[in-house]
Amino acid sequence: MARQLDEQIAGRFPVGRRLRVLDVGMGRGAQALRLARLGHQVTGVERDATMIAAARRALAGEPEGIRARVRLVEGDGHDTGVHFLPGGFDVVLCHGVLMYVEEPDPLVAGLARMLAPGGLLSLLVRNGDALAMRPGLSGDWAGALAAFDTTAHLAHSRTDSNGGTPVRLGPDVRADRLSALTATLAGIAAPLHAWYGVRVFTDTAADDAGTPDDLETLLAVEERAGRTDPYRGVAALLHLCGVRG
Repeated sequence: MARQLDEQIAGRFPVGRRLRVLDVGMGRGAQALRLARLGHQVTGVERDATMIAAARRALAGEPEGIRARVRLVEGDGHDTGVHFLPGGFDVVLCHGVLMYVEEPDPLVAGLARMLAPGGLLSLLVRNGDALAMRPGLSGDWAGALAAFDTTAHLAHSRTDSNGGTPVRLGPDVRADRLSALTATLAGIAAPLHAWYGVRVFTDTAADDAGTPDDLETLLAVEERAGRTDPYRGVAALLHLCGVRG
């Protein structure tokens, strides 16, 4: 996903430009720190006290120049209008958050308002069009059958939204369909510019599988599949990139 994001940034902004980035639901801050290391000014928002404490510890271990480029805010993604002025960011990230939000449209609209004209909105969501894939490939036929008719209450495991150790999640999560989010983005003047699949082949990997010896080849395969039909359509997650008009 980081490679996909970098591709979109490189295609939209001049090389060397220092961007204003808002990372909503930043988790432990892996993406925020990665972008700060690239020279961007990053504001991370996280409501979970454990996550934001981990992000602060990670930030404390960075050189002073990188620490100066990161601001951490303890808060909810729905409150961006309270903390920030509209149009104040070039890039807004919201990765692995919408699956916990019952009504995502107001949140997405609020995120789009934070973008300057031409700004990039990056969403990582659970793929509601491919929910039967994981249980089906695991031999859970009853679970696969049930997954065809719902986008809600799906027990699954994921890697922390910004990278790291796979975490087993509870059942109270939901998924989004590409068609619905495409309509949402069009309706908030940040129409879909590009989309990718994430975790096409690796979603069924065991949580404790460890790092494979051929990691670079694995990443190359996932990256290729994530931009290629029909593979990207059955990915566990979708990475959608909208552009503010």
